[in-house]
Order: sequence, then structure tokens, then C-alpha cells
Amino acid sequence: MESIEAYLERKHCELRLLNDCLSHRLDLTRPRSVDEVVAAKFRITAALRAEHELQAWKATETSWSHAAKPVSGPFEFRYDYQRADLTVRGPSFYELDSGMSEAIYTASGMAAISAVLLASAQIVEKADLLVLPGSYGETLELIEGLVPHLRLVALSLPLGDAFASANSPKILLLDSCSLAGAFEAAVRSDGSGLDLVIFDTTCFAGSSGRIRRVLSWARRYGIPLVLARSHNKLDSLGAEYGRLGSAVFVRGDDHRQRSRRPEWTRLEAETRNAVRLLGGAALPAHFPPFVGSATYWALTKRRVAAILRNGRSTARYFAARLPALSSELHFAHGLYVTLRGRRPLDEASARQAAEDMSNQLRAEGFPIRHAGSFGFDFAATEWFHDATTDQYSVRVAVSDLPTQVWDGLTAAIVRWWQVRQARGGEG
Repeated sequence: MESIEAYLERKHCELRLLNDCLSHRLDLTRPRSVDEVVAAKFRITAALRAEHELQAWKATETSWSHAAKPVSGPFEFRYDYQRADLTVRGPSFYELDSGMSEAIYTASGMAAISAVLLASAQIVEKADLLVLPGSYGETLELIEGLVPHLRLVALSLPLGDAFASANSPKILLLDSCSLAGAFEAAVRSDGSGLDLVIFDTTCFAGSSGRIRRVLSWARRYGIPLVLARSHNKLDSLGAEYGRLGSAVFVRGDDHRQRSRRPEWTRLEAETRNAVRLLGGAALPAHFPPFVGSATYWALTKRRVAAILRNGRSTARYFAARLPALSSELHFAHGLYVTLRGRRPLDEASARQAAEDMSNQLRAEGFPIRHAGSFGFDFAATEWFHDATTDQYSVRVAVSDLPTQVWDGLTAAIVRWWQVRQARGGEG
């Protein structure tokens, strides 16, 4: 249990880390509330972005000035016209062992996974793409609409022999937002029949043991592995510093990978080419200048641990108080839960419910907002679509808040949802 005082001191450390990246630091005082934490954090990151633009004025899209040496904190960039050949030197967003390739940075997480999926067409004419329950809806929409060489295969539990070798190549999309049971079943399975694993790590911290576990599993079976990620969720201390994604290719040192799947060694180069042709390269201004240090990793681990701790307590509380109205409480990441209505929700009604709940509870003094993301210093609500079941619900993204404040907010959400549903879904 974390006290409010301990929380505010921890947040003061986060703010100092951000503030120390400025050439002209802001006058920073110790925050006295959650709202002051949020306001200060977004104010400092806005100043960081503005300062970057003023300092990097020579580094334009056409790279007209060879005197330009664009940097963002520990990151150094080199590129020619339109960043088509962008190379980045700097710390990794993953705290993992060696054996990983240099990251290919993109303008968003979706840009990264899109480039990988489209590049796979240069490797195989046709393949089955296996997806677990709960996989990210926009990724599935992308595959169905724009990646015709991949046949989407929606898996269900038990997995059985879903990963067994077949005539058609098999690619597993392992998504960190999958349902907890499905994720566990996948990494406990025999993966020797898989040709490639694309692992969307967005919802796991860069130091997560789950990521290390998947790396070990892939190495055990000699499976080529790509890590795709959006970095504006858990990697910027809750400030959503800028849209940034990456694809990292794990270099296999297992003789089975070299002998059985040599063609996939081309995927890294084909992905780089896809990023160039799609115009999806990252913007230097979107690299958070405060990442990579020991202090950054320590603070990131503490805030993610607080979110996960609050998430577990929320799942238990909702299961006890809203057993019939809880849609899904056990995602692999533990970062959010979803609520259903007594009558089926559609996108519009789920969106309205998320907005109404946030507005009313915020008016009562709770740190909650209607926002379509997660990993903030406030709770965030939004509509949620489960692409595998085609059902809509309301997502409650758990935040990094002191235990007492979060427990009070959780109870308020339950009360509000019970009252709304008792009225037949009316606000």
C-alpha cells in the first residue's frame, strides 16, 4: 500500500527527471495533488518539445543544412530527405539481454506492425496468421482489409494443435492485450511448428518478465521473433510524449532457426524498405529525452508496479460487486478492465457511457477522464470493441495512483455503473 505522501514524493522525482532535460528548467515545486502532478507533467513535456524545435531548426525534412546534428536527449539521429534512411543511436526501450537488432523506429506502433506485416509479403506468398482472443482490434482490421496474403485464423481455448506444422506457413501474432488465459496457453505450447512470431509488446513494460519469457520460448523452439511496440503508452512516464513506434528483430543464435527458416532473415531489411515506401519513419522530436538512465528505469518500474497492483485490486472488486456487469477482468497486461451493460452496447452507447461516467465522477473530485489510451496518472475511460466477439463495452484504464485514492475511485465507478444499469442504461 502506497500512502499519498509517498506517492507525491515519487511523482516529484518523475517531474524532476523531466525538468532536468530542459536547458532552462521550470520553477518546480513539490506537487500537492494528483491534478497538480498531471498539469506539471504535461507542461514540462510541452516545454521539452518546444525547446527541441527551437534547437533543431536546421534539421528540416529536406535536411538542407549539413551542419544540423539533430538530437533528443541521449538519442542521436542521422537521415537524408524525408527521414527515409533514418538511423537512431541511443538507449533501448527494452531492458533485455543482447541478441536484439537495432530498432526500426516508426511514426506509431501501428506503423511498426503494419510495416512488418506488409513486408512479410516479400517472404511468403500465403500464410496463416494465428491470433489469440482479445488481440488488438485495429491490427485485426488492418490484416483483414490490407494484408490479403495473410489468412486470419482466430484461435480459441484450448489451443490444441493450433501451432502444429502445416503445408501453409504459420505466423503467430502474440499480443500483449490478449486475454490472460490465452497468452499463458500460447507460451506454454510447443511452438516448433510456427514459422514466425510477431509480438506486440505495447502493454508490457520494457523490463517486463513476460517479454523475457517470450524471448526464451522463441529461442527454445528456434522461432524468428519480431517485437513491435507503441512507445507513447508505458515508456514516457504517463505523459504521452509523442507518437513513436518500433520493430525490433531478435537475432536467433539457435542452429534450428538458421537451418529451418533462413528466409525470415530477410524480414528486417524488407521492413526497413516498407517503412521507407510507406513514409512511416519516426520524428526525432517524438523521442523522449528522459529515457535510458538508471533513474528512469527505477521510476518506470515503480509506476508500472503501482498500476498493476491497482489493476489486480480492481479486478477483484469488480468481480465481487459487479459479477454480471464485468465484461473482461483478466487481460494479460493487467492495465485495464471492461464493463458491459444489462442490454448490449454499441459503439455510440459505450462511448457515451464512458464520457458520462468520467464527467460525473470528475465533478465529484476523482482523477478520471474520458481518454482513449492508458498508462496515465489519471484513470481513463473509453469505449472498447472486442474484435473477436464483436461486442462493445466500456474500458476503465487503471492508473498510477496512491492506494487510498484508487480504491475510492474504484468504489465510485461501481456505484455509478450500478445506478446507470438499474435505470436501464440511462445516465
